[in-house]
Formats: sequence, structure tokens, C-alpha cells
Amino acid sequence: MKKKKFNSKILILFLILTLTSCASFKSSIKGKFITPSIKNYGAERVSVFFIFSHQRQTKGFDAIPKLDNKYQRISGFDDFFQDALNEFSNIKNYSTFTEYASDVNEPKRRALKDSLWQTHDYIIKMKFKREKSFSKYFLGVIASTATVTLLPIPYTNSYSVDVEVFNSAGQLLGNYSRKSSIVKWVQSLLIFMYPFHPEKRKREEIYVEFLHDIFKQIETEKILIKQ
Repeated sequence: MKKKKFNSKILILFLILTLTSCASFKSSIKGKFITPSIKNYGAERVSVFFIFSHQRQTKGFDAIPKLDNKYQRISGFDDFFQDALNEFSNIKNYSTFTEYASDVNEPKRRALKDSLWQTHDYIIKMKFKREKSFSKYFLGVIASTATVTLLPIPYTNSYSVDVEVFNSAGQLLGNYSRKSSIVKWVQSLLIFMYPFHPEKRKREEIYVEFLHDIFKQIETEKILIKQ
């Protein structure tokens, strides 16, 4: 009899753990450009070199931010970038370069970046970063495990982007930054909310909004207009 009760408890525990799910909610974008956008139709068309870097850091665990490799950066980034390019009206052609930590051992890649810098009218450097707290995640895992995920536990990821725009001579023409965050709540019954609030979609929304908003501001401020 006792064995049956024990088995029943294991089965219930297994079902609860199986049903564990999450729901994610993103904050508004800090630093968002609120001025009505202005297009520069008819302006001289220019070439632009985009330099990307994608960083991650677990505060309290990583000593410094680490660069993502091609498999660690957010999936679909190229699609987000291609869509956001529509905010510009006078780009003739463009090139892209993504920085990786392995570039320290790749002189050909470093030389390629330098040559592309010299052969374009403007350079836009974009540094994306995501952060989380090691201590909060560690304590969250303990609390979630101790309560068999019955207690809702929040996990927060912070996202930011810093952008600098230069001309081919290296003169800084403008800099921009945006920040946002995603709070992911983990709890058994959140399985019913998950289809409407998946973390992947919220993360993509942040990147899409970052790119569109900054490109719209650069366009409106006529940064890519030759004087």
C-alpha cells in the first residue's frame, strides 16, 4: 500500500515537472525616438559599411562580456536587418561585417574590415549586448526546484544596443543607444499562457524595434547626407 502511494507521488511530481512552462513579457524601449520620421528621397545615394558585434554577459559569473560566435547570436538577425534597411532612402550599396573573438587570430578578416572601412562613405558600428544576473538565476533555480515549480519565478534578461556612425575618415557623426528587457516567469500553470507569450518572439521584437528605431532616427537626422 505504501509503495502504491509512493509511486503515485512520483507520478504527480513527474506530471508537474512535465507541465512546467513559462511566459515572457518585454519592457518598453528606453531611449526610443519619438520625433516623426522624415525621408530623404532625392538625396545623393551613398555606400554604407555596417559592423556588428553580439555580446553576452552573466553578471557575477563572467569577468567581461563575451562575443557570440555565428551560432550563438540571435537566430534570424539577418532577416531583421534586411527589413530595417527600408528605413533608409538613399543607400546605394552596403557591406556587412560581424566581429568574432576569433578575429584576434585572423589577420585576413581584420584586413578585410579595414579595407571595407576605407571604401565606403559611411560606417555604422552596432554593438548588441544581452545580460543576466548569475545570483538571481542561481537563487531562482533553487526556489523553483524547492517549490516543484508551483511558485512563479521571474528570470530577467537585459538587452541593449550602442550605435556609432562615422564617415570614411573616421569622424564620429552620431551615436545612439537603446535598452529593453524581458522577464520570463516560470511556473507550472503558465503552460496556458506560453503560446501567447513565448520568449523567442519577445526577443525578436526587441531586435526588430532596436534596428527600425535607430535607423529611422539616423534617416530623420540626415546623418547619411553628404554636406
